[in-house]
Amino acid sequence: RTGFVIDHVHYFSNALKPWISRRETLGPFLVRRDPRDISRIWVLEPEGAQYVEVPYRTMANPSVSLWEHRHALARLHERGVAQVDEAALFRTIAQMREVANTASKTTKRMRRDAERRNAVTTAHSKTPFPLLPPEAPAQQAPDMVADAAQVPRFDQIEQW
Repeated sequence: RTGFVIDHVHYFSNALKPWISRRETLGPFLVRRDPRDISRIWVLEPEGAQYVEVPYRTMANPSVSLWEHRHALARLHERGVAQVDEAALFRTIAQMREVANTASKTTKRMRRDAERRNAVTTAHSKTPFPLLPPEAPAQQAPDMVADAAQVPRFDQIEQW
């Protein structure tokens, strides 16, 4: 009377009402779902002509993949929950998503902070100009002056 229940998730559509009234005379239904998004299922009509889309009974529930659904069920069973209901299942999924988002933000923040620390330390360790050679002894000073005198001068200087 309330639609289909598949893996603790309820599905209902008004298109099912004619089938509900004659459910004793109908055989089993062929139900299909997309594992990437189990927020809706497709039910083959009793006549076999076409599929009818049937969404969640509770429209407030988020779209979930089959993998995420199974992971939430496993987590509930690890906690020792004997009777799994739809509300507990979707609360667990919301908690798992929140943990993943927090971890992602924390990881991004940590990476950004590390990059900032590296940028500060490398900025202080690198000098913007090349280091001058160490002071030469007094005997070599005249040679250096002689080398500076031999440097040719520019005849034309272009100004911008």
